[in-house]
Amino acid sequence: MLDILVSGLCLATTGSHLVSSAIAAARTRPPRDPVPPPAGAPRVTILRPVCGVDTFDELTLGSTFALDYPDLEIIFCCDRAEDPAAHLVTRLIERHPRSNARLLIGRDPITANPKLNNLLKAWPHVSADWVIMADSNVDMPRDYVQRLLAEWQQDTGVLCAPPIGARPADFAGEVECAFLNTYQARWQYAADTLGFGFAQGKTMMFRRRDLEAAGGLVALGSEPAEDAAATKLVRGMGLNARLVDGPFAQPLGPRTWKQVWDRQARWARLRRMTFPVLFVPEILTSGLAPILCAAWLADGIDLAPWEFAGMIAALWYGAEVALARLAGWQVTWRTPFAALARDVLLPALWLQAWLFSSFSWRGNDIDVDADEPISQST
Repeated sequence: MLDILVSGLCLATTGSHLVSSAIAAARTRPPRDPVPPPAGAPRVTILRPVCGVDTFDELTLGSTFALDYPDLEIIFCCDRAEDPAAHLVTRLIERHPRSNARLLIGRDPITANPKLNNLLKAWPHVSADWVIMADSNVDMPRDYVQRLLAEWQQDTGVLCAPPIGARPADFAGEVECAFLNTYQARWQYAADTLGFGFAQGKTMMFRRRDLEAAGGLVALGSEPAEDAAATKLVRGMGLNARLVDGPFAQPLGPRTWKQVWDRQARWARLRRMTFPVLFVPEILTSGLAPILCAAWLADGIDLAPWEFAGMIAALWYGAEVALARLAGWQVTWRTPFAALARDVLLPALWLQAWLFSSFSWRGNDIDVDADEPISQST
């Protein structure tokens, strides 16, 4: 009986891995040719919150000014005028005097979400019906806006793109790519394709009138994470959260193991708090589960445990390498080892998400089980 259960687990986890990899491979290839702006291109507002300066921020924030779109309003938001990010944005605006861009300073501590509090001041200044919220570390291709507009459907409530890790400078960065790309993006595209799309806060496009009908930008503060709030909000309106094909890069540069752990631990705690039922089976999404099952079952098919476990591991991580290559993502000889390191971390991340609820993010101490931040540093 136990062997039957172990066999079923091995088959189910490996099968879902291969199917999700195939789905993601079909969805994540970027378009071969740039997408032109639509006829009568509507005005679009891009909101970009900034806080502190990371390695590639000049590149990613600068990509906003290189967008090939005819009617664009760009609003950067920063909590403090003395923040290095505010100085960087000011320089970028000065370099592009013809851009319709501005920087707003200040914070409205209304919600438990620091990023949303940073953006709230921009909402009264938005002049377009199409609004894109994009994090500072998203590298926007020139046709970024039109690719989003082209995939909007009548029943879409929010259109998003998961972050795709790029340009890692070390093995920790490659492990983060393994988390972002062939794990999280893979599952997100599989769920989206099957009709269970979830918003992703790196890039989120709304129609302003839809969000206004739901209570405005502040309505995204109903959950600790604005993407979880957006998912529940649009579903409550009878609309869908969807992902754009060919997602956008987030360059990583040098990463420490602490940075990788802290980010993934934060996201795991947020997922546990906002979608607890869906978070429970995440413990089975690590490649360790089918590999250990294969080692257990090896005697029954006259193989050494390491032989059958090695076969399953080769199939599992080979599928991830194939996905990354087809999608044009980061692939090196270290990629399978980075994916294995990620899978070793996944059970620990799952466990800590149930044991702890607070974390520190860009100077803000947050408890995902509380209604308000613990503290916000200045």
